[in-house]
Amino acid sequence: MTESRNDPLEAPERPAPANGRKAPIPKQKKPGAYRVPPRKDRHGLVIVNTGNGKGKTTAALGLLVRAAGHDLSVGMFQFIKSAATRYGEHVGAQRLGVEIIPLGDGFTWLSENIAEDRALAERGWSRVQEALSSGAFDVLILDELTYCLKFGWLDTTMVVDAIRARPAGTHVVVTGRDAPQALIDAADVVTEMQVVKHPYRDQGIGAQPGIEL
Repeated sequence: MTESRNDPLEAPERPAPANGRKAPIPKQKKPGAYRVPPRKDRHGLVIVNTGNGKGKTTAALGLLVRAAGHDLSVGMFQFIKSAATRYGEHVGAQRLGVEIIPLGDGFTWLSENIAEDRALAERGWSRVQEALSSGAFDVLILDELTYCLKFGWLDTTMVVDAIRARPAGTHVVVTGRDAPQALIDAADVVTEMQVVKHPYRDQGIGAQPGIEL
Protein backbone atom coordinates (compact mmCIF):
# COMPACT_ATOMS: atom_id res chain seq x y z
CA MET A 1 0.00 0.00 0.00
CA THR A 2 1.43 3.35 -0.99
CA GLU A 3 1.82 5.79 1.88
CA SER A 4 0.06 9.11 1.30
CA ARG A 5 2.10 12.30 1.39
CA ASN A 6 0.61 14.90 3.72
CA ASP A 7 3.66 17.04 4.36
CA PRO A 8 2.54 20.60 3.49
CA LEU A 9 6.13 21.57 2.75
CA GLU A 10 6.45 19.02 -0.02
CA ALA A 11 5.46 20.01 -3.53
CA PRO A 12 2.38 18.19 -4.84
CA GLU A 13 2.98 15.53 -7.43
CA ARG A 14 2.61 16.79 -11.00
CA PRO A 15 0.30 14.68 -13.18
CA ALA A 16 2.02 12.93 -16.08
CA PRO A 17 1.25 14.37 -19.53
CA ALA A 18 -1.17 12.42 -21.69
CA ASN A 19 1.58 11.67 -24.24
CA GLY A 20 3.46 9.57 -21.66
CA ARG A 21 6.49 11.83 -21.49
CA LYS A 22 7.87 13.03 -18.21
CA ALA A 23 6.32 16.18 -16.83
CA PRO A 24 8.66 19.18 -17.20
CA ILE A 25 10.37 20.36 -14.04
CA PRO A 26 9.58 24.02 -13.35
CA LYS A 27 12.58 26.33 -13.57
CA GLN A 28 13.92 27.60 -10.27
CA LYS A 29 14.91 31.22 -9.83
CA LYS A 30 18.63 31.71 -9.55
CA PRO A 31 19.80 32.98 -6.16
CA GLY A 32 20.83 36.60 -5.99
CA ALA A 33 19.43 40.09 -5.67
CA TYR A 34 16.12 40.86 -7.34
CA ARG A 35 16.34 43.65 -9.88
CA VAL A 36 13.64 46.29 -9.91
CA PRO A 37 12.66 47.12 -13.51
CA PRO A 38 12.08 50.72 -14.62
CA ARG A 39 8.66 52.00 -13.67
CA LYS A 40 7.45 51.91 -17.28
CA ASP A 41 8.05 48.15 -17.28
CA ARG A 42 6.33 47.41 -13.95
CA HIS A 43 2.83 46.15 -13.35
CA GLY A 44 1.48 48.84 -11.04
CA LEU A 45 -1.02 47.22 -8.66
CA VAL A 46 -3.93 48.46 -6.59
CA ILE A 47 -3.87 46.52 -3.31
CA VAL A 48 -6.75 46.68 -0.82
CA ASN A 49 -6.54 45.39 2.75
CA THR A 50 -10.04 45.38 4.24
CA GLY A 51 -12.23 43.41 6.67
CA ASN A 52 -12.94 43.68 10.39
CA GLY A 53 -9.83 41.84 11.54
CA LYS A 54 -6.56 43.22 12.83
CA GLY A 55 -3.59 43.56 10.48
CA LYS A 56 -4.65 45.81 7.59
CA THR A 57 -2.28 48.68 8.36
CA THR A 58 0.33 46.26 9.68
CA ALA A 59 0.39 44.43 6.34
CA ALA A 60 0.76 47.73 4.49
CA LEU A 61 3.68 48.67 6.74
CA GLY A 62 5.33 45.35 5.92
CA LEU A 63 5.05 46.21 2.24
CA LEU A 64 6.51 49.63 3.01
CA VAL A 65 9.59 48.00 4.56
CA ARG A 66 10.00 45.59 1.64
CA ALA A 67 9.69 48.35 -0.97
CA ALA A 68 12.12 50.58 0.90
CA GLY A 69 14.57 47.68 0.91
CA HIS A 70 14.55 47.82 -2.89
CA ASP A 71 15.16 51.59 -2.81
CA LEU A 72 11.68 52.30 -4.14
CA SER A 73 10.20 55.68 -3.34
CA VAL A 74 7.47 55.04 -0.76
CA GLY A 75 4.92 57.41 0.75
CA MET A 76 2.14 56.82 3.25
CA PHE A 77 -0.83 59.04 4.08
CA GLN A 78 -2.95 58.21 7.14
CA PHE A 79 -6.49 59.55 6.95
CA ILE A 80 -7.47 58.98 10.57
CA LYS A 81 -4.34 59.21 12.72
CA SER A 82 -3.36 62.63 14.00
CA ALA A 83 0.02 64.35 13.69
CA ALA A 84 -0.27 65.19 17.38
CA THR A 85 0.77 61.63 18.28
CA ARG A 86 4.00 59.91 17.25
CA TYR A 87 3.23 56.26 16.61
CA GLY A 88 5.84 53.53 16.34
CA GLU A 89 5.51 53.33 12.57
CA HIS A 90 6.32 57.04 12.24
CA VAL A 91 9.62 56.60 14.05
CA GLY A 92 10.49 53.35 12.26
CA ALA A 93 9.67 54.72 8.80
CA GLN A 94 11.72 57.85 9.45
CA ARG A 95 14.73 55.66 10.15
CA LEU A 96 14.18 54.05 6.75
CA GLY A 97 13.95 57.43 5.07
CA VAL A 98 10.20 57.07 4.44
CA GLU A 99 7.76 59.79 5.41
CA ILE A 100 4.38 58.92 6.88
CA ILE A 101 1.98 61.85 6.81
CA PRO A 102 -0.98 61.81 9.23
CA LEU A 103 -3.94 63.68 7.75
CA GLY A 104 -6.59 63.12 10.41
CA ASP A 105 -7.49 64.29 13.86
CA GLY A 106 -7.69 61.00 15.68
CA PHE A 107 -10.83 58.89 15.47
CA THR A 108 -12.86 61.59 13.79
CA TRP A 109 -15.93 59.41 13.17
CA LEU A 110 -16.75 59.98 16.85
CA SER A 111 -17.02 63.72 16.13
CA GLU A 112 -20.40 65.41 15.91
CA ASN A 113 -19.07 67.99 13.45
CA ILE A 114 -19.56 66.20 10.14
CA ALA A 115 -18.72 69.31 8.11
CA GLU A 116 -15.34 69.58 9.82
CA ASP A 117 -14.66 65.87 9.25
CA ARG A 118 -15.48 66.22 5.56
CA ALA A 119 -13.31 69.32 5.19
CA LEU A 120 -10.40 67.53 6.86
CA ALA A 121 -10.77 64.55 4.54
CA GLU A 122 -11.00 66.80 1.47
CA ARG A 123 -7.84 68.68 2.43
CA GLY A 124 -6.06 65.39 2.91
CA TRP A 125 -7.28 64.03 -0.40
CA SER A 126 -5.96 67.13 -2.20
CA ARG A 127 -2.49 66.25 -0.90
CA VAL A 128 -2.91 62.65 -2.04
CA GLN A 129 -4.05 63.72 -5.52
CA GLU A 130 -0.96 65.88 -5.83
CA ALA A 131 1.27 63.00 -4.76
CA LEU A 132 -0.48 60.61 -7.16
CA SER A 133 -0.34 62.84 -10.21
CA SER A 134 3.25 63.95 -9.59
CA GLY A 135 4.58 60.43 -9.99
CA ALA A 136 6.91 61.04 -7.04
CA PHE A 137 6.20 57.65 -5.46
CA ASP A 138 6.70 54.11 -6.65
CA VAL A 139 4.45 52.91 -3.81
CA LEU A 140 1.76 55.06 -2.21
CA ILE A 141 -0.12 53.77 0.84
CA LEU A 142 -3.48 55.34 1.71
CA ASP A 143 -4.11 54.12 5.24
CA GLU A 144 -7.73 54.01 6.49
CA LEU A 145 -8.98 55.76 3.35
CA THR A 146 -12.04 53.51 3.27
CA TYR A 147 -13.58 55.29 6.28
CA CYS A 148 -13.68 58.55 4.32
CA LEU A 149 -15.61 56.71 1.61
CA LYS A 150 -17.93 54.87 3.98
CA PHE A 151 -18.95 58.04 5.84
CA GLY A 152 -19.34 60.06 2.64
CA TRP A 153 -16.52 62.50 3.37
CA LEU A 154 -15.06 61.74 -0.07
CA ASP A 155 -16.80 60.70 -3.29
CA THR A 156 -15.93 57.07 -4.08
CA THR A 157 -16.09 57.52 -7.86
CA MET A 158 -13.71 60.48 -7.69
CA VAL A 159 -11.24 58.53 -5.57
CA VAL A 160 -11.34 55.41 -7.73
CA ASP A 161 -10.94 57.45 -10.92
CA ALA A 162 -7.88 59.21 -9.50
CA ILE A 163 -6.31 55.92 -8.51
CA ARG A 164 -6.98 54.46 -11.95
CA ALA A 165 -5.37 57.53 -13.57
CA ARG A 166 -2.14 57.18 -11.59
CA PRO A 167 1.16 57.11 -13.51
CA ALA A 168 2.04 53.74 -15.04
CA GLY A 169 3.94 51.38 -12.78
CA THR A 170 2.77 53.01 -9.54
CA HIS A 171 1.54 50.71 -6.77
CA VAL A 172 -1.29 52.00 -4.55
CA VAL A 173 -2.26 50.33 -1.26
CA VAL A 174 -5.56 51.16 0.46
CA THR A 175 -6.46 49.97 3.95
CA GLY A 176 -9.55 50.08 6.14
CA ARG A 177 -12.80 48.31 6.89
CA ASP A 178 -15.81 48.21 4.59
CA ALA A 179 -14.05 48.87 1.30
CA PRO A 180 -16.74 49.88 -1.22
CA GLN A 181 -17.46 47.56 -4.13
CA ALA A 182 -16.21 50.11 -6.67
CA LEU A 183 -12.78 50.10 -5.02
CA ILE A 184 -12.74 46.31 -4.82
CA ASP A 185 -13.63 46.10 -8.51
CA ALA A 186 -10.77 48.45 -9.40
CA ALA A 187 -8.21 46.56 -7.30
CA ASP A 188 -5.77 43.88 -8.43
CA VAL A 189 -5.31 42.37 -4.96
CA VAL A 190 -7.97 42.34 -2.24
CA THR A 191 -7.39 40.74 1.15
CA GLU A 192 -10.15 40.55 3.75
CA MET A 193 -8.98 40.22 7.35
CA GLN A 194 -11.42 38.35 9.61
CA VAL A 195 -11.47 38.24 13.41
CA VAL A 196 -10.97 34.81 14.93
CA LYS A 197 -9.64 35.97 18.31
CA HIS A 198 -8.73 39.43 19.55
CA PRO A 199 -7.16 40.30 22.94
CA TYR A 200 -9.42 43.31 23.49
CA ARG A 201 -12.63 41.43 22.75
CA ASP A 202 -11.64 38.18 24.45
CA GLN A 203 -9.43 39.34 27.33
CA GLY A 204 -9.99 43.05 27.73
CA ILE A 205 -6.37 43.81 26.75
CA GLY A 206 -6.08 47.25 25.19
CA ALA A 207 -3.79 48.55 22.43
CA GLN A 208 -0.08 48.20 23.18
CA PRO A 209 2.98 50.11 21.92
CA GLY A 210 4.80 48.10 19.30
CA ILE A 211 1.67 46.10 18.41
CA GLU A 212 -1.07 48.61 17.67
CA LEU A 213 0.67 51.92 18.44
